[in-house]
Amino acid sequence: MRFSFMALVALVSSSAAIADPKPGDSVFATGFDTPTEREAWPKAGFAEWSVGHEGTQSLRITVPPAEAAGGNMLRLPLDLTRFRGCVLSFECLAKAENVSKPAASHLGVKFMLHYRSLSAGPFWQNENDVSGTFDWRKLAFTTRIAPDAEGGELNLGLQGCSGTAWFDAVKVTVLKAPVRRPPPMENPPPVFKGHSLPRLRGVMSPNEFREADLRTLGAEWNANLIRWQITRNWGKAGTDRDLAEYDRWLDAELDDLDRALDACHRHGILAVIDMHSPPGGRYDNSDLAIFHELSYQNHWIANWEKIARRYRGNPAVWGYDLVNEPVQNSPSPPGVADYLAAQVRAAKAIRKVDPDTPILIEAAEWDSAAGFRDLEPVDVPRVIYQIHMYNPGGFTHQGVHGKTSATTYPGRIEGVEWNKDRIRAALQPVREFQLAYNVHIYAGEFSAIRWAPGAADYLRDCIGVFEEYGWDWSYHAYREWDGWSVEHDANPDNHQPATATTDRKRVLTEWFGRNTKPPVPRNR
Repeated sequence: MRFSFMALVALVSSSAAIADPKPGDSVFATGFDTPTEREAWPKAGFAEWSVGHEGTQSLRITVPPAEAAGGNMLRLPLDLTRFRGCVLSFECLAKAENVSKPAASHLGVKFMLHYRSLSAGPFWQNENDVSGTFDWRKLAFTTRIAPDAEGGELNLGLQGCSGTAWFDAVKVTVLKAPVRRPPPMENPPPVFKGHSLPRLRGVMSPNEFREADLRTLGAEWNANLIRWQITRNWGKAGTDRDLAEYDRWLDAELDDLDRALDACHRHGILAVIDMHSPPGGRYDNSDLAIFHELSYQNHWIANWEKIARRYRGNPAVWGYDLVNEPVQNSPSPPGVADYLAAQVRAAKAIRKVDPDTPILIEAAEWDSAAGFRDLEPVDVPRVIYQIHMYNPGGFTHQGVHGKTSATTYPGRIEGVEWNKDRIRAALQPVREFQLAYNVHIYAGEFSAIRWAPGAADYLRDCIGVFEEYGWDWSYHAYREWDGWSVEHDANPDNHQPATATTDRKRVLTEWFGRNTKPPVPRNR
């Protein structure tokens, strides 16, 4: 099927003159087949028109090894004004010949969207890890457009690599329109929290059970919550594919969890059971296999049924966290539930086994605040919604994947002035969801790397907003990787716990000091 060129939309002065976007609407499409389509693109020495996948026209980019550094891409302006708040689907056909493997996964054959956002900073997205030699195939990704997106552009070409790539049949369509929230209820009933305590405040867990860790956390720090992560192979694509081997690993993790829950009960801590590594793992583009392959989705649900049978009625369990940080860059195939529908499937399966234990639902885009913009409440009883806060990433994750940058909070970060008001603004999609549907929110993860200047101020401001909104929260992480440890100082080369209390630990323990411990049933 060929695509004819379409003028970019939303160029009229009044957006009210154009109907609101709806799923399936075309944002942009081209097959490069007419002179008008080709002339819209800039000219460059590395680009020329060539034979397409159906014998017509395509764009060919050729980069010799000596010119591989940097970006060799054609850039076409894309007006996103009308589509702010929408989830858009980006697709094209591409083939490649001898494209060298670049130094980073986001480089290589590039079919990419770029725009600027005053609230969130610059934005880029493309399908990762595209290099080598391959015949015509689809490149695709989906993304939500920021409410203040401007300066949009499509990029086609090669970045950080050499070789030849062809592009054809480019199309951008609306996958989801912006959600219109109902106004807050005038006299809402008490919200379901799944507990009777004033607040749950705690941490993410270590990677294994140690009695001393939970004794310190509960008895000395006075935390009353731990999000227990069942995790492995973090950051490694294509793992957890062998289901028999996965189940052997999971069974051992659940035995470890049994011991952890007994200790939690002794030390006044409630636990969230966090399925951090579901069967099938992640793809190179970070999508979870459970949203694309039915066998893994079914196995994941069966595992949750097993977990629910094992832990229903356990007084140390606050809730079941179905999947950690959902990512879905491309649509689910027919017959496979997407990131939210899959969680509903799992939740309903759990409810047949365990009608009482709270279930935690996570939003798209790594469970970020942006993922709440089009999140809809699920039709499952006793549900809580979870948010992870690592915004701005240029501050919270500086030096995690490269050199430290000395980016300071509060201050100007990635072109945006960040302070407590900006944190509040970043979390506004979650707050609007909370008020519109009278639901409880749990900040399951938030942090700043220990060497980030102003990390204690950032934690203090995040917690201040969580408390203002009545959210439960858990810091990432406790006695896991020392980069996130509040027991280590700000020197990234020092891997020994600090001899004095850090300012970050002081922020947490001052809040933990306000905690009320859960009641202990007489039969335990």
